[in-house]
Amino acid sequence: MYRLIAASVLVAFSAVGNAQDAFPSRPLTIVVPNPPGGMNQITAQPLAVVLEKLAGQPAVVVNKPGGTAAVGTAFVANQKPDGHTILVTTPNIFLVIEKNRLYGEQPPYTLDQIAPIALTSADPLVLCVQPGSPAKSVKEFVALVKSRHGEMSYSSSGLWGVTHVPMEMFLGVAGLKMRHVPTTGGGPAVTALLGGHVDTTNQGLAAVAPHVKAGKFRALATFGAKRSHQLPDVPTLREVGYDAEGYLWVGLFTTGGTPEPTLRALRELVRKTMSDPVYKGSMEKASVEIDYRDTPEFKQFFDADYKRLAAAVHRIGRIEEKK
Repeated sequence: MYRLIAASVLVAFSAVGNAQDAFPSRPLTIVVPNPPGGMNQITAQPLAVVLEKLAGQPAVVVNKPGGTAAVGTAFVANQKPDGHTILVTTPNIFLVIEKNRLYGEQPPYTLDQIAPIALTSADPLVLCVQPGSPAKSVKEFVALVKSRHGEMSYSSSGLWGVTHVPMEMFLGVAGLKMRHVPTTGGGPAVTALLGGHVDTTNQGLAAVAPHVKAGKFRALATFGAKRSHQLPDVPTLREVGYDAEGYLWVGLFTTGGTPEPTLRALRELVRKTMSDPVYKGSMEKASVEIDYRDTPEFKQFFDADYKRLAAAVHRIGRIEEKK
C-alpha cells in the first residue's frame, strides 16, 4: 500500500512539474517598437498568426513606438524573463545604445537584458534616386553630389536610425556631404523621394523594390555583401569601389535571463514558423526574402553588424539636432 501511495505522489509531482515547464503557458505578446507599418510590422503580423496556431495560445501584436525603438525595447527588457514577450526589431536595438554613449547619456536598457532568438530577414539597403535624376550610376551620383557642394539631400527613417548611419558611412568613404532629412520611419522616407522632396534615399529592399520595378525609382547600388536576387542587375557599393555595408535586418528577441529550456522551446517554435506556408506566403507577398538564422548564427551576424555600425556612429560624431 505504501509503495502505491508513494508512486501516486511521484506521478502527481511529475505532472505538476511538466505543467510548470510547459511553454507557452499563457498568451504571447509580440512587441513592435515602431508605429504601425514598416518591416517590423510586416514580420510581426504573420509571425503572430503562425505562432498562435503552433503554440495553441493567443499571440497579440502590440506597437510601442518612441525613441527610435528604445521605448518598446526597454519594455521587453523589463518584462518577466519567461519567454512570453517577443521583440521584433532592427539594428536600432544597438544604435540607440551607441548614440547614448556618444552623447554621454545613460542607455534605456543594456543588451544583457535582451536575449536573441533568431534572425528572420536581412534586406540590404538600396540607394535610390528618381528616374529623372542625371545620375545613372554610383560614380555619376558621387560626381553630381560633389558638383552641388552639399546642396543635395537624402531622407532617412530617423536620426541615428538604421538607414541614417549606413548612409553616412557611404558618404564618408565617398567624401561627400549631403543634407540629411530625417523622417518618422521608412514609409515617410520613401514618400519624400517619391514626392521629389529629397534627391535620394537608402531604404530596405522590400520598401523600394516595387518602386524600382514600377520605374518610379532608379536603384544605383545595394549595401549588401552580395547582389540581391530581386535586383540582380544592381551592383553592390563594394563592387563599384565604396566600402560600405548595411542591412534593414529584422530579428526576434526576448527578455534576458529567460531559462534555457524556455529559450529552446521558443527557438523551436520560431524555426517551425519560418517554414510555415502562411508565414512564407506573407513574406513573399511583401517582397521580403526570409533569411532565417537560429541563435548561434544570428549572434555572429549581430556582432559583426554591431561592430560595423557602432564604429560608423562614432566616426560621425555628435550632431546638433534642430529643434
